[in-house]
Formats: sequence, C-alpha cells, structure tokens
Amino acid sequence: MNLRNITLAVVGLFLSLSFLTSPVMAEEKDGVMMKNGKVSKMQEGRDIGPMDRMMTMANGTKVMMNGKIVTKDGQQSQLEEGQIMMLDGKLIDNKSGR
Repeated sequence: MNLRNITLAVVGLFLSLSFLTSPVMAEEKDGVMMKNGKVSKMQEGRDIGPMDRMMTMANGTKVMMNGKIVTKDGQQSQLEEGQIMMLDGKLIDNKSGR
C-alpha cells in the first residue's frame, strides 16, 4: 500500500509539471510587433492582425496602439520597426521583420 501511494504521488507530480510548462512555451511566441509602421499582434509567432487596444504586459509595461512603450516606472520609448514586445515585457530586436 505504501508503494502504491508513492507511485501515485510521483505520477501526479509529473502530470502537474507537464501542465505547468505548456502555457509558458506558447506565451514565448506571443506579443506585439512593429511591422510596416503599425503595431500587429503576434500569437504563436504569427501576425494575427492589427493591435486594437493598449496592452499591459506581465511586467507592467504598457504598449500603446501607436507603438509607444511606457514601463512600470514611467520610462517611455517607441517600438521600432521589427521590434517585438513579448507578453512578459521582454523587448526583442527582430531586424528581419518576420
């Protein structure tokens, strides 16, 4: 009986860990990108259309529809052509423009 409980606990642990890793992988490809002078939404690495409202990223950074970036502490910058702001707030310089 004791071995059965340990086995069930290990199986449960592995199942819960596998569910935790799946959403993170999808979110790594989600965000917004400046493309042809307009901000587009990206989902799973693909352009899914123009940004239709301001977005707040996980770290508190806000991205406006015109590409203006305002960090949680109030610093402002502009999303440049090819740059991608991921949902976690990480800014990626993608010169190829995907």
